[in-house]
Amino acid sequence: MGKIIFYEDRNFQGRSYECMSDCADMSSYMSRCHSCRVESGCFMVYDQPNYMGNQYFMRRGEYADYMSMFGWNNCIRSSRMIPMYRGSYRMRIYERENFGGHMHECMDDCESFMDRYHMSHCMSCHVMDGHWLMYEHPHYRGRMMYFGPGEYRSFSNMGYGNMRFMSMRRIMDSFY
Repeated sequence: MGKIIFYEDRNFQGRSYECMSDCADMSSYMSRCHSCRVESGCFMVYDQPNYMGNQYFMRRGEYADYMSMFGWNNCIRSSRMIPMYRGSYRMRIYERENFGGHMHECMDDCESFMDRYHMSHCMSCHVMDGHWLMYEHPHYRGRMMYFGPGEYRSFSNMGYGNMRFMSMRRIMDSFY
C-alpha cells in the first residue's frame, strides 16, 4: 500500500492532503500543491486532472519544491498509485501507431531504441507484464509516460501529440 502527502506550499507548508490510492482531481481537496512527501510506494503525478498532461514518477522521498526540480509551470492536479510488481517484465514496442512497423519484444531496460534496435522511436506498445516508464529521449531523459499492462495503440491519441519515445525502464521493486 502506498502513501503520499501533498502540501499547498513549498517545503511542506500549508494545508495537506494524505492519499493512499488514485486521485483523479485534487481540486476538491486543495487549490494548489507545491510540495509532497512519498512515505511508501510509487506514484505517477500529473499536472492536469484525470491523469492527463505532463507526468512524473515519484518514489519514496521528499519533494520540497518539485516544480523547480521537474521544470513544471503547473501544480500537481492528479496522482496514480503504481502497484508493486515482482514478476517478469515483457513489452512489445512498435515503430508506428496501431502496432505497425518494426516490432521488438523487450524484457529489460533500454537506454536507446536506436542503439539497441536500430529504431528511431516508438509510437505504440503492448505491455504484457510489469510496469514501465517510457521517455521521449535516449538515456531516460525528457518527458516520461507510465505504462501498465495493456495495449496502447496510439500515443498521440493519449494526449501526447507527436511525441515519440526513445528509451524505457522497468519500475522495479527496488524503487519501493
